[in-house]
This record gives sequence, structure tokens and C-alpha cells, in this order.
Amino acid sequence: MHAAVRELQAEQGRGDLTIPQIAARAGVTPSTLYRRWGDLQELLSDVAVERLRPEAPPADHGNLRADLEHWAAAFLEEMSSPPGRSYIRDALAGDPDGSNSGQCSAYAVDQVDTILSRAAERGEHVPDTDTVMDHVVAPVMYRILFRPGLLDPQYARDLVATVLYRLMPLP
Repeated sequence: MHAAVRELQAEQGRGDLTIPQIAARAGVTPSTLYRRWGDLQELLSDVAVERLRPEAPPADHGNLRADLEHWAAAFLEEMSSPPGRSYIRDALAGDPDGSNSGQCSAYAVDQVDTILSRAAERGEHVPDTDTVMDHVVAPVMYRILFRPGLLDPQYARDLVATVLYRLMPLP
């Protein structure tokens, strides 16, 4: 189903999609889609969550600050892009039980955990995952959703600096 949705979105845009079109493209009946997803918005939400999944682990730049800065700037860029914003809207709009937003959060947690684990293995002092999520990821998402005009890579780097130099307990 996801492939059918992505193909149709590429051909005609998201606004004109219908369950019968998607079903026809996927070679199933519309009732199959309604049984699995309930409505178009829930299907689009499921597709969006899949599209928001990172394709690779975060790059290793040799130290915690560089790793977090690069990851945070890339996260901000990807999520604030027009496709990223659309996926975020779809993921949240068709998510009556919160499971899709929870999955999106889990993707970010996994990426942050990878960065922090690598840094700890190098012997660096690291913040806990929740500190990074609360003080880097959450403000980025807030800005994307509610204050989109104030976004640039420096903002992401400043958030990382705040975590590393103001919020972390000393070793």
C-alpha cells in the first residue's frame, strides 16, 4: 500500500488521493484499506511515519559535539523541508492513539542513543537521552510546527551547545 500511495502522490499530489485510487494501484479492494487503516488520513499517517524513518545511523564525526551538531542540523533541515513538514502533518493528523507520533519519537531517540553511546565508548562525558530530546529535538519540532520562519542550522548548533555547556552535570 505504501508504494501505491507514494507513486500516486508523485503523480498527482497528496490533495487528490482517494482510497479507491490507492486500492486500484495496489491491486486490492477499497474495503481492504478501510479494514486496515480506517480512513485515508490514517493510511497517509502510516506512510508518513515510514518516510520519516532515518535511512542510516548518524555519521561519526569523532566527538560528541560534532556528532550532535551535524545530526541536529540535518534533523532540522529534513524535518523543516516541505516534504518533511508534510510528513509530520500527516503523521500527526491520522494518529488517533498516538502510536505513530511515538514511533517518530523512537526514531529520534534511536539516533540520539547511537550518538551518545559512541561518545561514551570514546570516553566522553555525555548527557542523558532525555536531556537531548527535551532540549534539542523538542525545540526543533516546536519551531517547525509553530514558528517556521526562525529556522537555520545555527539554531540547531546553539541548542546542542546549550545541552553540552549549560545543562549537563559536570563529571
